[in-house]
Amino acid sequence: MWYYAWILGILLACSFGIINGLWFEQTEANKKEAEKAALQEENNED
Repeated sequence: MWYYAWILGILLACSFGIINGLWFEQTEANKKEAEKAALQEENNED
């Protein structure tokens, strides 16, 4: 029965890695979007 706990642990670790990767990509996209908006706002002020 130990193998049930082992497979659940592996699946949990994989899920955590996938969610962490998705979170990282989303935060990077948000940073780029914010920078783009700031540059666009600066160009509109001129």
